[in-house]
Parts: sequence; structure tokens; C-alpha cells
Amino acid sequence: MLKLFALFTIFLFFTIHLKAQYPSFSGNVIDTVQNKGVQNAVVALLTPKDSILCNFTRTDASGHYVLKNVKPGNYIIMTSHPYFADVIDNVDIAGMDKVLAPTSLTSKSKLLQEVIVKSGNPIRIKGDTTIYTADSFKVSANANVEELLKKLPGIQVDKNGKITAMGEQVTKVLVDGEEFFGDDPGMAVKNLRADAVKEVQVFDKKSDQSEFTGIDDGKTQKTINLKLKEDRKKGYFGKIDLSGGLLKGIDDRYNNNILLSSFKGKRKISGFLLTGNTGQDGLNWQDSDKYGGENENVNLSVDDDGNLNYQWTGGNTDNEPSVNTSNGFIKNINAGIQYSNKWNDKQTLNFSPKFNSQDYTNTQQIYRQTLIADSVINQQSTVKTHVNRYNFKTSGTYDVKLDSFNSAKITVKGNLYHTESEEEKESASTGGKGSLKNTSDNNLKTNSDKQSFYTSLLLKHKFKKPRRTISLSTDWNILNTNGTNFLQSFNQTYNSGIPVSTYDIKQQRNNDQSGQKLGARISYSEPLGPKYSMELAYEINANSGKNDQVTYTYSPVTGKYDQQVDSLTNNFKQSILINKPSFAFSYNSKKVKFRLGSGFGITHFDLKDNSIMKDYIRNYTNFFPAASLTYTYKAQHSLRLFYNGNTSQPTINQLQPLRNNNDHYNQILGNPSLKPSFTNAFGFSHNSYNFLKDMFIYQSFNVRLTSNAITNSRIINVNADSTITQPVNTNGNLNLNFYAGTGFKVKKLDTRFYIGPSLYYSKAAELINNQLSYSKTTGFNITFDANKFKEKKYEFNLSDNFNYNSNSNSQSSTNNHYFTNTIGMEATIFYHKTWSLNTNWQFVSRQKTPQINTNLNTQIGNASLQKTINKDEFTIYFKVRDILNQNIGIERSYYSNTFSEERNDRLKRYWLLGFAWNFKNKGGAAK
Repeated sequence: MLKLFALFTIFLFFTIHLKAQYPSFSGNVIDTVQNKGVQNAVVALLTPKDSILCNFTRTDASGHYVLKNVKPGNYIIMTSHPYFADVIDNVDIAGMDKVLAPTSLTSKSKLLQEVIVKSGNPIRIKGDTTIYTADSFKVSANANVEELLKKLPGIQVDKNGKITAMGEQVTKVLVDGEEFFGDDPGMAVKNLRADAVKEVQVFDKKSDQSEFTGIDDGKTQKTINLKLKEDRKKGYFGKIDLSGGLLKGIDDRYNNNILLSSFKGKRKISGFLLTGNTGQDGLNWQDSDKYGGENENVNLSVDDDGNLNYQWTGGNTDNEPSVNTSNGFIKNINAGIQYSNKWNDKQTLNFSPKFNSQDYTNTQQIYRQTLIADSVINQQSTVKTHVNRYNFKTSGTYDVKLDSFNSAKITVKGNLYHTESEEEKESASTGGKGSLKNTSDNNLKTNSDKQSFYTSLLLKHKFKKPRRTISLSTDWNILNTNGTNFLQSFNQTYNSGIPVSTYDIKQQRNNDQSGQKLGARISYSEPLGPKYSMELAYEINANSGKNDQVTYTYSPVTGKYDQQVDSLTNNFKQSILINKPSFAFSYNSKKVKFRLGSGFGITHFDLKDNSIMKDYIRNYTNFFPAASLTYTYKAQHSLRLFYNGNTSQPTINQLQPLRNNNDHYNQILGNPSLKPSFTNAFGFSHNSYNFLKDMFIYQSFNVRLTSNAITNSRIINVNADSTITQPVNTNGNLNLNFYAGTGFKVKKLDTRFYIGPSLYYSKAAELINNQLSYSKTTGFNITFDANKFKEKKYEFNLSDNFNYNSNSNSQSSTNNHYFTNTIGMEATIFYHKTWSLNTNWQFVSRQKTPQINTNLNTQIGNASLQKTINKDEFTIYFKVRDILNQNIGIERSYYSNTFSEERNDRLKRYWLLGFAWNFKNKGGAAK
């Protein structure tokens, strides 16, 4: 009986055991470096919900493992080893035995190395920000940030210091997120040392209002933020650079720079003094706070480098000659101070006064050809310009957090300008067969003063409920101009080469112009859910201005300018009031950000011509729809779509019914009947970065359709070659542009490459002899750049910029096609770490045009030899500029039915012997 019971028990046990038997699975664990099995690696099964251990085993000497009797289901399989990084994956166990694919383990030593490499990756993208690791791009000893930017893929710095990033002009440069030398992007990159920068961050900075509410209002500025190394945020550094060179027959060359900075935590103090006569300038001259808004000029010209330029030829009552410091001869003095500080993370102060003085001379040889139907007009001019001017500019901002719910920001700017100039112009116009049409001899002297003031206040309040906010912003612009100019002009008109009439002008013009703009905006945002928000806003702007211009002619009897010319005298006032309510809805998630909104503007024009006591009163209503979508479809990859509609008001210079006769054969009239223009803008942009391939790619496409665009009506007298230009509203204006870029590194060559193509098309409408005329411009540009370096051995850069343009005008049967190509090379060779020889060479090829029947090629070569002393603290150098003496200031452009070529004075071959002292505190080691 006992034996029978024992046999029954054994039978029952095996029956239950066989009934509960589950499948097994196996696999191998291998080392990715040595490509062999890993012994004693732990392979564990975890439940997917709460990570409870279900089963585990270890690998044998060959790296093989088997897990038996595993219940079917979904599991987390984790493979670990003390010397290797863990690998976690999902596995699905079915009802039969299974063999898994080999599991590859990476040693922790190699993984740590990879982490270090990734943290110092040359380029990475975080959200909408492209980040360059500064130390990954080698620059010369004691280089400034501008030299560093020239090394960064996707960023270009032109000969005038203009910075372009991802195809867009950079308008703001920050240092650790704060303004540095106000709103002048050039001064930060010229003052700061490259070796003090940890990262260069490039992004589209949103408006203060958008950053506060989190609702995208579509207002952005292409911005560079220079993030400093921790050890460079305290102490001092600076540079004293003195150089000069003797020249025979012309002024000796000199260039002296003093830059001083003292940083201590959040407090930054910097100062600079720049003097020279080699063409360096370094400060923005133009006032960025222009009264009356920006003009919507859709008449485009294309210059010799393929750049699109907006042109407005009328309404310049200042009569100041333009100054292009890349041409002519200039002596300049620039000085400035920057102070910024932050206390208790609650109060931030930025203050930056600056001074700029320029003494500029230039001689231009200008050739213009205008085509009208079957007629051809050629004009040859010589223009001699002398400008002596200076300005004082100061800007300050104070940002304070009053408490956890309230903050305020105050901005104040003041600019004072003084200009004295003289322009002598001799010109002659001929017909297609060479018969003389007119000659002109002009002398224009100008003395003017301008004052610009700007202040704004932004008050922000956050409620206890997250994302519920209210803000109030106000701004006040004032711009005053007072000027006097003297014009002496002798003009001769011909008929078939025979003189038929003369016109002698001796006049004095006094101009008193002032304008101000006062605006206020209140905005309220309300969360509608975890991801949805709404914004309601109301904005009001009041613009007022006056222009009192009085012209006197010379009286031989009294010997004075005392006879008023009524046709050239006018007193004009304007008042423009705009009310603009708006609303917007937004959606914000990790991958998708969306905004949709609209506003409508009620505009009231009240214009008064006091000279003839005539009023012009008009009312307009415009809608301002806007939408944007940002989709981050995976890490380091994002796509943005946008649309917005904007209006642009005409300026007082365009509205005032006044004639400008500074050029007798090219006179300008104002037009009080102008309407505001409206632009519909569409676009998309895409950027991505691949860490494994160390490659970035960006693309952008933009469309602008402008109705009631403020363009020109030109009445051209072909027989006398005289033109009267007046601003008018036209329709049918279109601009398209596409630009892209990709940068990558070929590891086998240890060389980084960049390729950037762009396409553009424009269609601009204007009136020529009361007939609607369309100008079309199509162009293609591609930039190629390759650079390779070996630290303290050599640096090499090769570039090519090819540009093709095609221009046509409905008033002419001639189409213009031409290309320009610029090949550049720069190389630096280091010897014994303290000697370096740098040379750069540029070959520019300009294709002949129907107007210029020969190709024009130039070569510009520069070289410098330098030696550093005392661990790069002192530098002695010798430079030669334009070795081949071929530097010419030639600029070609098409505007409507006119081709222009300008040849300017240029500073040709010269040399400089210099000494530089770059000093800095020793500081702590960088972490």
C-alpha cells in the first residue's frame, strides 16, 4: 500500500511538471571592439510594467546563454556586465523555443570616450538653436570672435562686417544672453576674444512679448549668442594694436586699436578706441529707429555679387551722399563703453555710449544705360564726394523683476548726428548713336544735424494660474532733422548735338523736419487647456510729422540768397492714427507648436499742405492674418511654416507734394495720394543635424506678394534725357527666394565642406511714361567652402562663389544675362609655434554684358608674417595688402530698365608694420 502511494505521488509530480513546462530561448553576447563572446554577462528578464525580475542567467566562456522554462509573454531583456554598458531591449516569447540575435556590448571606456566626443561636438542642434563648440574651430592666436565666425559652417562675414547665418542677416549679438554694445552686432564680435567663447548659439530670437506669453507672434530677429567659458567670466583682458606704413605720394597708412574688458560674474565693462585710415570702421552709422516705419520697396536691383537691393530714389530731403567704407578713402575714430550688470537675478542694467567720426573722400566713374522701347540713353558721370561727419549714440536698458508676478523693462536710446558734405558731379548723356543730349555740372554742399530719441516701457504681470498673463508696452520715437544745402548747377540741353537751351541754378534750401510716433499695446493671454492658449490684444499708434522746406535763389543785386522760390517751398504736416485689435490661438506640445490669429487695422490719414491750405483725409481698413506651425518630427530635426500679412505706411518725404531739383535732369516729386501697401508673406524653413555623420542641413523658401506697393512713376523725355520720378502705388509685385546649405566632414580627408545654393526671382511693377512696366530678375547662386587644419601646423581654406543673373523689362526687348565668379584661397603655415605666414588670394571673374563688351577679371592678394612672443602675449607682424595692385571698386547692378556700372576709388597696395599686446588675467583652468 505504501509503495503504491509512493508510485502515485511520483506519477502526479511528473504529470504536473510536464504540464507546466514552458519554452526556452538562447543567444550570444559579444564585444563590439574585439568581436568575441563576453563571459559572465548577466541576462535578465523583467516585467514591462513594474520591472520585476522574472528570470536570469549568465553567459558561458563563449558568451552563450540559455534561459529555460520562460512563460510566454512580453518582457524587458537587460544584458549587463561590470566592464560594459547595459543594453535594454524588448522581447516577445511565444509558445516555442527561440534563438535571439546576438547582443552587442560596448565597453565603458569606449563609451566614456564617445560621451566626451559628443559633448565637444563641433555642431549640434537643440530645438531651434544651432550650437557651435568654439574650440572645435581653430583660429589664430589672439583672434577675435569675428575671425571665429568666419570659420563656422553656415555663417558668413562679408568684407563690410555684415554677418549672415543660414542665409539671413544677423541683427543682434548677445553675450551670455545680454546685449553687448547696444544693438550693434559688429562691436561684440570685434571686441571679444575667440578663446573666451565656449559656444556660439544661432537662433531666431522672439520678441519680448512672445517670450513672456509663450505665444509666437511671428516677430523674430536672427541672433547670435556668445556663451563664455566659466573661467573667462571673471578678470580682465584686452588688446593694444598699433601699426603704420609709409607710402610715397599719398597719405601714410595707420591702424590703431585699443580694446579693454573687465568681467566679474554678471558685471561686464568694456571699452574700445579705434582709429585708422585703412577702411576699418566697425560701427553702424545708420539710425535703426527710423520714424514712420519701413518702406515696402519692391523695385529690386541686383549688384555684381548677386545681392538683391531694394531701391527708393525719391524723398531724400537730407541730401546726404552715401558712404560705403569699402570704397574711397576714410579716416575714422570710433570709441565706446559698454556696461552691463545683473543683481540678485532680479535687476539687469545695460548701458552703452558710443562715438563715431568719419572723414571720407571718393571719386566715382558711373556709366548708365537706359532702354526705352527702341531708344537707348547712355550717361557718363564723374562724382567727387567729401563727407565729414560724426555722431554720438547711447542706449540703455533696465530690466527689473518687481516680485514673482510682476516685471518691468525700460529702454532708452539717444542719437545725435552732424554731417558736412560736398558733392561735385559732371555728367553727359548721349543717344544710341552718340549724339549729345545734355550736360550737367553740379556742386552740392550740405550741412545738417539730426537728433533721434527712443524710449519704451514694457510691464508684465503673471497671474497665479499658469500661462495667464497681461502686459502693457509703450514706445515713443522722435526724429528731428535740420539742414541747409547750397546748390550751384549749370545744365546744357542739346538737339542732335547742337546746344538749344541752358539752365543755371544757384539756390539755398533750408529744411526743418520733425516726426514722432507714440504707440501702446495691451495684451492678455489665457490658457484654454494644458496645450492650448488664447491671446487678446489691442494696439494704437499715433504718427505725426511736419516738413517745412524753404528754397531761396541767388540775387545778383543783393549778393544773397533771398528770393524765395514758391515751387520749391512747402510746409507739410501729417497725422496718421492706427487702431489695431487682434486675437490669436496657440497650441504647444513637445513636437508641434501652432499659432493662428488675425487682427484688423483702422487707419486714419490726416494730411495738410499748409502752403496751399489743402487737406488730404482718408481712411483705410486692413486685415492682418497670421499663422505659424513648427513641427519637431525628431530630435535635431524641425520644420517651420508661416504666413503673415503686414501693412506699410508711406513716409512724409513720399507724401509731401514737393519737388527736388538737386539733379536738374532727374527731379523727384512727392505724392500725397499714396496709399499704404500690404504684403502677404508665406514661407517654410527646415533644419536638421545628424550626429553620427556630423552633418547639418537647412532649407528656407519665402514668398512675398505686395499689393499697393510703393514704387515709382517715371516720366522720361527721351530727346533731352530728363526724368521726373514720383512714388505711386502699383500691383503685381512678387518676390521669391530659396536658400539652403549643408555642411559635413569627410573623416578620411579630415576636411570640412560646406555647400550653399540659393535661387531668387522678383517681379516689380512701375510706371514708365504712364505705361505699366514689369521688371523681372532671376538669379542663381552657389557657395562652396572647404577647410582643413592641423593645430599649430597649418590652416587651409578654399572657397568659390558663383552667381548667375538674368534681367528683363517689358519696356525693352533686351534681356541681360551675366555671371560672376569669385574664387578664394586662404592659407596659414605655422613654424616653431611662434612664427606664422598667412596669405589670402581672391580671383574675381565678371562676365561681359551687352553694355560692357569685355570680361573683367581681377586678382587681390594679401600676405602677413608674424611672430608671437611670451606665450602669444606679444605679436610683431608685417602685412602687405593688394600685392598685385589690382584692387578696384567696381559695382554693377540692374534696376528696372537701367544698367549701372560704378568704379570707385580704392585703397590699393600698402604695407603695415605693427605690434600688438594681447593681455588677460591668468584665471582658473577651464572646466
